Amino acid sequence: MPTHPLLAIARTTGNPVIESETVTFLWQGKTAPHLIDDLHNWDENPQTMQRVGAELWSYSMALAPDTYLEYAFLDPKTRKRVPDPFNPNSIWNGIDAFNHYFYMPRGGPTPLIQPVEGVATGIVTRHKVPTNEYVVGANRIVYLYEPPVKTPVPLVVVYDGADFLKRGKLNIIVDNLIAAKRVRPFAMALVQNGGPARNLEYSCSESTLGFVFECVIPLAQEHLTLTPPGGEPYGVLGASLGGLMAMYTGMRLPQVFGKVLSQSGAFILPEHEFVVVDLVRYAPPPEIDIWMNAGRYEWLLDSNRQMYALLKEKHYKVKYHEYSGGHNHTSWRDDIWRGLEALFR
Repeated sequence: MPTHPLLAIARTTGNPVIESETVTFLWQGKTAPHLIDDLHNWDENPQTMQRVGAELWSYSMALAPDTYLEYAFLDPKTRKRVPDPFNPNSIWNGIDAFNHYFYMPRGGPTPLIQPVEGVATGIVTRHKVPTNEYVVGANRIVYLYEPPVKTPVPLVVVYDGADFLKRGKLNIIVDNLIAAKRVRPFAMALVQNGGPARNLEYSCSESTLGFVFECVIPLAQEHLTLTPPGGEPYGVLGASLGGLMAMYTGMRLPQVFGKVLSQSGAFILPEHEFVVVDLVRYAPPPEIDIWMNAGRYEWLLDSNRQMYALLKEKHYKVKYHEYSGGHNHTSWRDDIWRGLEALFR
């Protein structure tokens, strides 16, 4: 029996098979798993594969030509993931499993994550700072990034800092942007999240603001050469709930954090709006600059579109960008340079 043409391609180039803007996932076996992915909100909306030949199954979708997408196969009986034999590329999803991934032909990792010979590099140091009972635990890990300059610089506080450092290569991205004079130099305090307490700490928490203002900023002042708070605006950035917390930080402490970078912010969940939405809706807009983004294939897209529309309606200084990807650190990593350039040009 002749081999199905798509199967022959998958055996050579891997899953999914890409034809123009159509991608086709293949599975070979007597039965097929479900496909779960960014576009369909993972386990909440598994996709059924269709039989296309003897022990051959497929599922097709259309994607933008520059898309990055993560996916997995799920056994419908055991509800456990099964590896894709046609795609060896996998990445930790940051929660509980590995996802397979791929780029469309016009997509690809940002070149800014590659160290460049001759480019001056900033110094990253690891610190343990007392929490003073503002957040969970007696101490919290904070990484400090000192840019390769001698003059005082503003500070950017990064929520989920360890993820942005290790998975997002943020220090390398900033090194390259500074060297290319695409951003002015700035320092960073990359704050580890509270693990199981992350949801509480990032859900518009006043205690988290206290920890940042009373513990993190003094640590950064001690070890870095910074412009004073209240002078040149500091920045704050985060993704998902961290993006929500970044926006809340700018709203509540605009005298310090005048620049907000929010990626895929979790502002509005089904049947619930976080308090930051009411701050935008009812309070006078503070003097802050906001840059936000969201993926065209993620579940928080509508939330971010609604938040952007509300910010514009209330005359905030805000810019918004949509990328062809989902809710994951790779997408945020590949797009964050746009926000850094917009806020620190």
